[in-house]
Amino acid sequence: MEEKRFDIQTIIGFVLLSVLFIWIVINNRPNEAEIAKQKAQQEQAEAAAANKAKAEAATTAASYQNIPTDSVALAAYKATLGDFAYSATLPSAKNAVTVIENKDLKLTISNKGGIPKEVLLKEFKTYDTLPVYLIKDGNASFAVDFTTVDGKKLNTKNLYFEPSLTTKDGKQVLTMRLKTAENNYLEYVYTLGAEGYMVDVAVRSQGLAKTLNSSAPIAIDWQLKARRMEKSVTYENRYTQATIQYDNGEISRMNQAGNDGNKKSQVNWVAYKQHLFTSVMIQDTPFANADFLSYNIANNEGKEVKYTKNFRTTAPIKTKGGELSESLHFYFGPSDYNVLKQYNDKYDLTELIPLGWGIFGWLNKWAFIPLYNFLSDYFSVGLVIILMTIIVRLFLSPMVYKSYVSQAKMKVLRPEIEEINKKYEEPMKRQQETMALYSKAGVNPMSGCIPALLQLPVFLALFNFFPTEFGLRQKSFLWAQDLSSYDAIFELPFSIPFYGSHISLFPLLASVAILIYSLMTMAQTVQPQQPGMPNMKFLIYLSPIMMLFFFNNYASGLSLYYFISNLLTILIMLVIKHFIIDEKKIHAQIQENKKKPKKEGKFQAKMREMMEQAEAQRKAQQRK
Repeated sequence: MEEKRFDIQTIIGFVLLSVLFIWIVINNRPNEAEIAKQKAQQEQAEAAAANKAKAEAATTAASYQNIPTDSVALAAYKATLGDFAYSATLPSAKNAVTVIENKDLKLTISNKGGIPKEVLLKEFKTYDTLPVYLIKDGNASFAVDFTTVDGKKLNTKNLYFEPSLTTKDGKQVLTMRLKTAENNYLEYVYTLGAEGYMVDVAVRSQGLAKTLNSSAPIAIDWQLKARRMEKSVTYENRYTQATIQYDNGEISRMNQAGNDGNKKSQVNWVAYKQHLFTSVMIQDTPFANADFLSYNIANNEGKEVKYTKNFRTTAPIKTKGGELSESLHFYFGPSDYNVLKQYNDKYDLTELIPLGWGIFGWLNKWAFIPLYNFLSDYFSVGLVIILMTIIVRLFLSPMVYKSYVSQAKMKVLRPEIEEINKKYEEPMKRQQETMALYSKAGVNPMSGCIPALLQLPVFLALFNFFPTEFGLRQKSFLWAQDLSSYDAIFELPFSIPFYGSHISLFPLLASVAILIYSLMTMAQTVQPQQPGMPNMKFLIYLSPIMMLFFFNNYASGLSLYYFISNLLTILIMLVIKHFIIDEKKIHAQIQENKKKPKKEGKFQAKMREMMEQAEAQRKAQQRK
């Protein structure tokens, strides 16, 4: 009985796919060095934060507490603040808050620090049906670090601002002032429109030119501990990352494993992207330079995990005439391409979504996103994915056809190749005669690989599209409750390394479909074993297994696409085999091609020369 084995084009195709999967796995998982660096970085950052907190507490004498009422303690407190002691006497010197909101966004601004204590996105819920707060329970801070002329180092997050809320041109305007005197102050001015997720924040001062030491660094310090929003911590954390845009338009995405610290120049904006939500700080005039820090704080799955990554940005700001005057904008909202596009004319915020580089991003931006938007106007999300899959597979069906024709030609030539293997014992001679047969028959053994390579851009583009498409979030289809997360049908009492503690059904179905497709391809491309070539039969099981393990925690929408895509490919192959391809006609055409004189191409001539030289060297070595 003839043993079924792969031909060279099938081997190359499977190797390419395997390398691709392995690269994706490696690229998305931290190695041991990164884990060690992450742990050291986290410990260093936590120690630095603790030391800074102690220093600030000693400096202000009342860190995170109300102003002391005892006269002696109050006098000492005012002494540490210098000119800013005036703020300690204001009615705002207590933990009161002011709320500004529109139909999409609600900000609760604290007197202490003059910064958002809570940021609520009204329209959305977390995976466990709680409101989506980007800022809550002290997970974020924004402050200006500065030094006074008498050498006192102060941080605004420990000082008290006086609020004043007004309305102008239909917008809410909240002014938070840190006063040193009645007409001398540092202020944050928040402006929020009637709708949308953008908040304008002006940072400016008046009458402080003689108080601030402009020769010492004055910096903005923005920190955020990303709150968990989605069901799978691992999957959410994979796409939680700091993204920076520079003045030249270049985009930098900090290591997805969360281990990175960089100093860059001319920064337009920095985004703390939490997979499907994001917080962005935008500067009208680019920061001259900035320091960025990101490290991972989520090490496992489970309901007890509340945060994924820690982010920090420190950027120096300049003074004008000794006074502060900075115009910032903060976006607190969904990482939705269609929403971010509304701000693209000024800020290019869609660039924070990782659609892929080069042709992959181009396909997503100009093909798949418009197609998804059009279909979603008429169909549910699950049906949209199926319809997109059908359209993509029909578009790629000519490539499938060419690949299948190539396989059919190789199948027709199989008996003659077997004769060559029986006739010649020397491996090099067999190869030469096989190549000569291919040349006479007009068959290119590599032609089946080219269609597979041409399909790779679509594969990779969609691999980036589905995990970043906000429209999949909390949309159900069949048994999948959320197409942006995994579709668990069974929870395991233990965790399997690289797999997880649950069984997702769509990856399982996709793996079965890939296995069936691989078996069909193997049956079509059976070739006799070439000397020196290993038996590659195990590869038909490699891709399904990798699919099963790698996609178990991925978005079920992506697994649904691969499942339907492989089913359609199988169907197309069956239609081509039984209704389009006629192997007898192919055989007749090959025989006709053999009769025609063939001019040896440059590539074939070069291959023949190389094989002849290798054979000559082999014989020379045998004689020695």
